[in-house]
Amino acid sequence: MINGNQMLEVILNRQSDRSYTGKPVEKDKIERMISAARMAPSACNAQPWKFIVVNEPELLIQLAEASSAKLLGMNQFVNQAPLMIVVVRESANITSRFGGVVKAKDYSLIDIGIATENICLQATAEGLGSCILGWFDEKRVRKILSVPGSKRVELILTIGYPAKGTREKKRKPENETVSYNKY
Repeated sequence: MINGNQMLEVILNRQSDRSYTGKPVEKDKIERMISAARMAPSACNAQPWKFIVVNEPELLIQLAEASSAKLLGMNQFVNQAPLMIVVVRESANITSRFGGVVKAKDYSLIDIGIATENICLQATAEGLGSCILGWFDEKRVRKILSVPGSKRVELILTIGYPAKGTREKKRKPENETVSYNKY
């Protein structure tokens, strides 16, 4: 098991990479990323997700087209990614849904966020880069991947070997984002 400093190093090196070398991602690394996602905690163990691993070149081209907007300059890099993982929201179990109604929170979205970050952290530990996309034509993505219309495609992750190094992180000062024992 890694120690706390090693884990923090993975977190500090995790970034949204928007440039990839194009080198294919090895199957064992894909399997470990998916395992990291599947083992994520979820409210009432609902596991409200399905992960679609896409590495077929023609599908990657189609997903890149569905994920970019040339006029807005959005996601112009996605066609470089040799791997995409599409995160689909599945129905949560009854306990999680009931809790969500009582507390006015959609726990499934929180759960998907946790699982998605697990993929990104594992990708970083594997020497890979990743970027989480929320901007895409969901209807088109559902059609490309045969996702039923009743399901929501929540996120797309681009994954590959980064073409550039780690950037310096710009974050708000700690005193603006952290307090102890009260607000």
